[in-house]
Amino acid sequence: MNNSLINQSFKNAKKENRTALITYTVAGDNTKKKSIEILKSISNYADICELGFPHNCPIADGGQIQTSAYRAIKNGIKINDVFSIVNKFKKIKKNKPIILMGYYNMIYQYNENKFIAKCKKSKVDGLIVVDLPYPENKIFASKCKKNKINFIQLISPTTSKARLKKIVNNSHDMIYYISMLSTTGGKLKVSPKKILREYQKIKNQNKSKNVVIGFGITEKTIKSLKKADGLVVGSAICKEITNSIKKRQNIVTNVTNVVKRLKNKIR
Repeated sequence: MNNSLINQSFKNAKKENRTALITYTVAGDNTKKKSIEILKSISNYADICELGFPHNCPIADGGQIQTSAYRAIKNGIKINDVFSIVNKFKKIKKNKPIILMGYYNMIYQYNENKFIAKCKKSKVDGLIVVDLPYPENKIFASKCKKNKINFIQLISPTTSKARLKKIVNNSHDMIYYISMLSTTGGKLKVSPKKILREYQKIKNQNKSKNVVIGFGITEKTIKSLKKADGLVVGSAICKEITNSIKKRQNIVTNVTNVVKRLKNKIR
């Protein structure tokens, strides 16, 4: 899928000699309308936008993202609302890649084939399914590829060498490296040097694969990891949404300013 929008975003970032910035927000936080406004605004600075399905039993999400998901669920956001947000966003920003992130039980309940068809219709570029690891994800990933949707494989610090090789070989245009054994938003417990060493082991398997680092990426830590192909920031953005709501400030402006600052640190 060399001509995918995801792959093109990494190529564009490399031309500018910088890492790609991937932002994460929860769909429908704090309202459906506001969620679209945030996406539209931050996509002017983010290379790729990741959008999470609000989930009431998250496995990998820390406190900040859980709070965002709770607000969205409280506002009645359903799966079809998430697709509606993507649809509206893509009508305005058709060339900006969007990745949906969620959990497999939600896809299973919705119906796997129906879910993939809906992703294709909504012009979703990629999928992260946190609790569908390799090799259990092979059939689902193959279905995604047939529909020109990138299935993004996850690799963690505990992934064995043999398993790592298989995951890289079966990956599409982007691989997500989880920087540490933690939920999202945790303080970076591992030194950036060690994270980049582990990241390099993945890159050494196949230099053409785009590898991004997520978990623990903040305004303080992002600069130290800018040698990566891409960096994912989620909890810091969700935290800003929460703070802006509490202070009754303009959410879109404040969140956009955070993303602007993140982008400036990796130039």
